[in-house]
Amino acid sequence: MTTTKWTVDPAHSEILFKVKHLMITNVTGTFTDFSSEAETVDNSFNPATIRFEAKVASINTNNEQRDAHLRSADFFDSDNYPTINFVAEAYNSNENTITGDLTIRGNTQKVRLDVEFGGIQPDPWGNTKAGFSLSGKINRKDFGLTWNAPLEAGGMLVSDEVRLQCEIQLVKNS
Repeated sequence: MTTTKWTVDPAHSEILFKVKHLMITNVTGTFTDFSSEAETVDNSFNPATIRFEAKVASINTNNEQRDAHLRSADFFDSDNYPTINFVAEAYNSNENTITGDLTIRGNTQKVRLDVEFGGIQPDPWGNTKAGFSLSGKINRKDFGLTWNAPLEAGGMLVSDEVRLQCEIQLVKNS
């Protein structure tokens, strides 16, 4: 069995999250500075060792004031916790899930994400690529992201549930 190493192609990958605001609409954000690597047996991703890291300072919700607030100690506290990390324990191709440890703000929780494997394909420049779509939900309070404000009509400004959606394209290292 041959070990194959893969790294993320950031030009063809994105990390998105959505959070309900005012209990009526979603705010979408991204992390623009991230890396990921995987080690597989041959070209099979089952089993695989997968690591992911996002730089908190790269958060982007298309509103600089909100982004600064998200980087502050009220939320991600990027000065003390500059990265978000995910280390996969298991990719289950039969159930189309990936399970692992997600660490945000120094708090680690087991999470399970749904995975759609898009396949493996060579690109026009001779690189071998693998594609994945991942989705799931987390509770931000599980990771110490507890800031909120009550609304006059009831409810809270920011929902506890965060929906994750990622498009990942990996390139096989030669």
